[in-house]
Amino acid sequence: MNFTGKIPECTGDLCAFVERLCDQIDAVELRILALLPETGRRERLLSDARRLLAEYPDPARRPPLFGIPVGIKDLYHADGFETRAGSRLPPEALAGREGPAVKRLKKAGALIVGKTVTTEFAYFSPGPTCNPHNIAHTPGGSSSGSAAAVAAGECALALGTQTIGSVTRPAGYCGIFGFKPSLGRMTTCGVIPFSRRVDQPGFFAPDMAGILRGARVLIPRWHKIFPAPVRPLTLGIPGGPFLAQADETVRGFFEQQLQKLENLGHKIVHLDLFPDIARIGAFHRALTAVDIAKAHARLFRLYEPLYSEATRTLILNGQTADDTGANASMAELRARMDEAMARRGLDLWLSPAATSPAPEGIAATGSPLMSLPFTHAGVPTLAVPAGKTRSGLPLGLQFAGRFGQDEVFLSCMAALP
Repeated sequence: MNFTGKIPECTGDLCAFVERLCDQIDAVELRILALLPETGRRERLLSDARRLLAEYPDPARRPPLFGIPVGIKDLYHADGFETRAGSRLPPEALAGREGPAVKRLKKAGALIVGKTVTTEFAYFSPGPTCNPHNIAHTPGGSSSGSAAAVAAGECALALGTQTIGSVTRPAGYCGIFGFKPSLGRMTTCGVIPFSRRVDQPGFFAPDMAGILRGARVLIPRWHKIFPAPVRPLTLGIPGGPFLAQADETVRGFFEQQLQKLENLGHKIVHLDLFPDIARIGAFHRALTAVDIAKAHARLFRLYEPLYSEATRTLILNGQTADDTGANASMAELRARMDEAMARRGLDLWLSPAATSPAPEGIAATGSPLMSLPFTHAGVPTLAVPAGKTRSGLPLGLQFAGRFGQDEVFLSCMAALP
């Protein structure tokens, strides 16, 4: 059964909008389970709406996210909400201060719909969330609840994080937009860490306008979007063993999308950007294992039996893993990508958003391998919905830009049809 739908329209009466939104949440949440349970959610949101109306009575002076419903991945600390991080650990052991991302959303007038489900500590042990397009399939991970909530019309913006592919993959599986800025553009302060070296916060929206609106609020020192290029774009397509990781359905669909882009006048440049993709993956897995072992050293000593087997195994491996060369690998890959873009005159990189459509079942979250090298390099990425399988599961594209040039990247994306 398909539970996707647009978020209710706010036609001026904010409290009436909140009532319609809560009706929608009530209609879909029991099946998709994207939000952490909350007693009195409707009453809290109505109270928040009245407070916003009292604080900003003049519509002309309201902040940019006034009344926009937002979901918060349950790795982010948010005042008034427990942080459980998808785990069985006691929430008091995970408590922390609200970080800049959540504060920015509140200052911009957003309504916090609630915490969204995440896999345990952003690794591979999933929660109960289902894909809104087909509840027999995974929504992806680890930002499962955020992506599903946006896809089902429960919120218009939702925070996520990506350590391998946890923004891009669920966005692709759920048929929405997912933006991961360059490494360091959004702070991880106020977020329970997985890997301090590569954790990259991001966010989801149902359309490009929502991504642009979110970027202006969530990313510090965000510059005005540059005018969209009037010329056709030159798109780099990483092939070789990297693209071979995708299944036949995705590769066939991807070729169709490339033909459509060529028909629109854009230039397609094929190159084997990641011939050493296995080595890149090995470096990335080593550094993330080492980092999560360090981040959880105290908690793991106290609560080891409460960790899932998958996370426990990763932490134990990280205690002895050798990440020598991992930092140099990240820098080398970023330089390699910059050099290739300059040499071939590329505006963007383009690849599938995931190796397959959303797999059946919710006991696993699918493969993040399409995103791994872009996360390793720390470059900005945007997942874009592009079509569906014959059975109705979404298929997405993953675009990537130059490190640190997020504004230029999104201006190019805004120019694409």
